[in-house]
Amino acid sequence: MNDDELEGVIAHELSHVRNYDILISSIAATLAGAITWIAHWGPWLGGGDRDDRDRGGGSGILGLLLFFLAPLAALLLQLGLSRQREFSADETGARMVGQPYGLMSALKSWGLTPADTHHLAFPSTSALCIVKPFFGGGALSSLFSTHPRLRSA
Repeated sequence: MNDDELEGVIAHELSHVRNYDILISSIAATLAGAITWIAHWGPWLGGGDRDDRDRGGGSGILGLLLFFLAPLAALLLQLGLSRQREFSADETGARMVGQPYGLMSALKSWGLTPADTHHLAFPSTSALCIVKPFFGGGALSSLFSTHPRLRSA
């Protein structure tokens, strides 16, 4: 990276600190964990009394829906928040530096697809890469990514 790119990336990362993104992400992860925990206990906690179960009450179905859908909803909200914080860090970092071109240039150079980078890493070191070299680049994988997708220009 050249000096402008390095300055843009450092400003982006400092923006995470300035915007309290670690605190916000920690709160979101705690809430998502609490929602998941409550949802997993839902079918057993919301069973109703014996007469309600004998009449075929709907609380069991509601508990099962909570069991499967609430953790997914919590995950999607957490990932959406993470992406929003990344865009906010981009904006704040560009304001900090006074221009967005260094960060844009760095992101363009990193905007390689996994197919472009799989020969650069071993599976044991792939977690250290910015672009995941052994992870698919399809729509489903981008849905569950914490960072916005880098588009090649």
